[in-house]
Amino acid sequence: MRKVEELINEADPGWPVVQEWIEAAVNKVEILAVDPEKATDALYKTQVTTRSPMGAIIYMTGGILIDDGWIRILGSGSPKLNRSLPDWNKGKAFDNFGDAPAFLIVADDILGGSFVLNGGGLGEDVGKIYYFAPDTLSYEALDLSYSEFLTFCFDNDLNSFYRGFRWKDWRTEVSNSPGDQAFGFFPFLWTAEGKDIEKNSRELIPVEEVYRLNLSFREQL
Repeated sequence: MRKVEELINEADPGWPVVQEWIEAAVNKVEILAVDPEKATDALYKTQVTTRSPMGAIIYMTGGILIDDGWIRILGSGSPKLNRSLPDWNKGKAFDNFGDAPAFLIVADDILGGSFVLNGGGLGEDVGKIYYFAPDTLSYEALDLSYSEFLTFCFDNDLNSFYRGFRWKDWRTEVSNSPGDQAFGFFPFLWTAEGKDIEKNSRELIPVEEVYRLNLSFREQL
């Protein structure tokens, strides 16, 4: 694994570019404060350079919240989003830090969906983002690079993307939700009975539990 000093690009950092995107964003964006020690650790574990947008976000932020936390873009972790990108992926995308991952979870949402960067395990379109959808339990190709995914989060019509899954007064509930939790719905969103979000009951549970539960159901279908 490369030393962290080799991953920090001071001559051509990616963060100013990401900042420009954020400043021009249409959607609400919250940059979470960074802990330098955690940032250094997360950057080393991920083995990406700060010239890349992903490395810049890991090194310069504790994560980024979109639409009051509806989408959580993983960085190096913060009290409000208490998990880093590499730590969240360990045991899911790879077993040991430094392994070449078949995929990488780069963000998730309050519904329990995940945004996944294809490292070759999801198809031939390496470097593209997939959405693991909780209503279908399938990986849906978005045909976006990581950089394009960021601008998707910042500027896309998320009400359209999540049409049918944003209940009345969702913003109030979501804005008070911890970043290590997601909603569990009953009936489950992937069932025929669970398609009306206004009628489903919901409860915040650990996002790890939601992730494992969805994968378990996917294997059974």
